[in-house]
Amino acid sequence: MMVIQDTAPRTTRPGQLALLLAFAVVYVVWGSTYLAIRYAVETIPPLLAVVLRQGLAGGAIFAYAWRQGYRPSLREWRASAVLGVLYFAIGHGTLHWAETIVPSGLAALLTASEPIWIAAMAALVSREERVTTKTVLGLLLGVAGVALLLRADAGPSHRHLLLGCVVILIGTLSWSAGVIYSRNAALPRDPVARAGMAAMTGAGLLFFAALGSGEVLHAHPSMFSARSVGALLYLIVFGSIITFTTYTWLLDHCSPTLVATHTYANPIIAVILGWLFAGEALDRRLLLAGLVTLLAVFLISRGTTQPTNVDGQRLSETA
Repeated sequence: MMVIQDTAPRTTRPGQLALLLAFAVVYVVWGSTYLAIRYAVETIPPLLAVVLRQGLAGGAIFAYAWRQGYRPSLREWRASAVLGVLYFAIGHGTLHWAETIVPSGLAALLTASEPIWIAAMAALVSREERVTTKTVLGLLLGVAGVALLLRADAGPSHRHLLLGCVVILIGTLSWSAGVIYSRNAALPRDPVARAGMAAMTGAGLLFFAALGSGEVLHAHPSMFSARSVGALLYLIVFGSIITFTTYTWLLDHCSPTLVATHTYANPIIAVILGWLFAGEALDRRLLLAGLVTLLAVFLISRGTTQPTNVDGQRLSETA
């Protein structure tokens, strides 16, 4: 059976401290962005918020790569446009829109399905990974942890909330497909350029959706609150420029399923922030969910393996 080799750029494996710091940034900062998104879309139209966030952040990231001498090819721009659609036009567009309906903590919980989609795609579609017993157990524990959080915080269901939840799950599936696509696509070899180009192209395509929906024409900056503007600036600098670049770098050095475990930690951060700033309950069930989630992250990190070639090397290390 033919196995598709990973053509993503590989460099000398970074040290444990660098990896731990990178994961900490993705876990904590992206956990805080759910509340920031909720604040941003209070007065800024959701699709326009994504366009501004990713357009400005992507432009800044790409400008840095350009200044460092990187010159992408047309083929790389095409691949970046596909990734931009999966990550931002669909992935972030749906999330920002849905957070006008769905509470930020619940939105974070729903995105915790991402590792399940990625693990399934990596094993069944791209053949990049073998799903071991530890991985399966970790995924199941992760779902259990999320279920505990959901049971603690979810309110009565209604049609609008259900619609918002479905939209978030569609966006999560799209983001997961983007992770798998990024492993073998002709994307820029430089992780900074790769992050910037995907964000810019996704924002550019989403701009037409915002234009068609009337958000651009009917948006009035005078109506944007200081809290929404501050939240948007936080999303641009920390949520996109810093953390998305870090996330892209991690995908070069770690299994996509392992990187996706941020969706287990993010809900915990989101709920804690809700407790600190919005007066949400922090009870024993929530603490138990946190412990189960951390155990899930550990099992996935220990259980994720990649197919090997005839010499016993992992394919990601032979590129």
